[in-house]
Amino acid sequence: MDLKLSGKRALVTGASKGIGRATALRLAEEGCDLVLVARTASALEEAADEIRRRFQVSATALPADLSRNAEIERLAAAVGEIDILVNNAGAIPQGDLLALDDAAFRAAWDLKVFGYIGMCRAFYPLLKPRAGVIVNVIGAAAEWLDPNYIAGSMGNAALVAFTKTLGKGAMKDGVRVVGLNPGPTATGRMETRLRAQAERELGSGDRWRELTSGLPFGRPAEPEEMAAAVAFLASPLSGYTAGSVLTADGAIR
Repeated sequence: MDLKLSGKRALVTGASKGIGRATALRLAEEGCDLVLVARTASALEEAADEIRRRFQVSATALPADLSRNAEIERLAAAVGEIDILVNNAGAIPQGDLLALDDAAFRAAWDLKVFGYIGMCRAFYPLLKPRAGVIVNVIGAAAEWLDPNYIAGSMGNAALVAFTKTLGKGAMKDGVRVVGLNPGPTATGRMETRLRAQAERELGSGDRWRELTSGLPFGRPAEPEEMAAAVAFLASPLSGYTAGSVLTADGAIR
């Protein structure tokens, strides 16, 4: 299926690994030129090199700490107009109310919640001239409301509301705003956590995938599956989708 994305310019945050990197690769495969953003310069350059090597598109690596507004403003000034903004950066720690102090809440939300808001605010004027699209990769914990992931459930729920609300108003400017709530996905972060659990419970970290057998389809999602959903939502083929958030969790709820 041709998603009609060839020649578009896309910025992906959290692009050095996991869903972000898979999304950048998928958009490059569709013919998009890429701007890759994350904190770690070396990992970003590696991703950009892979894109340039595999696909006939440009890929620029721009390291930035998106928990800081000054960094977001610097990034917007350096990048200029884009067609697609994929907000994906941020990892919120596990823990219940008593396990996480205010500093942990604020650090996680500064990057993911306020980082997404800041990126949308900075790039909105740069998306308007090109009738652009914002895709916020959020997380299904927004709907599960897990007490042992309280900061994540709260932060993600706020981003779902933000995405839907912004999406209602953005249509007047020709900008589409949509979101994706991935369920459990086999990223490096998930593997690290489950390897430690498998080492404790099964005697070998290499058996970590056995711990996911109870998930829908007997496995976690692959990053490439989430990337395909992002690419479709960003494409003209999804042109009447706005102010909504797709849940891709294998019906785990």
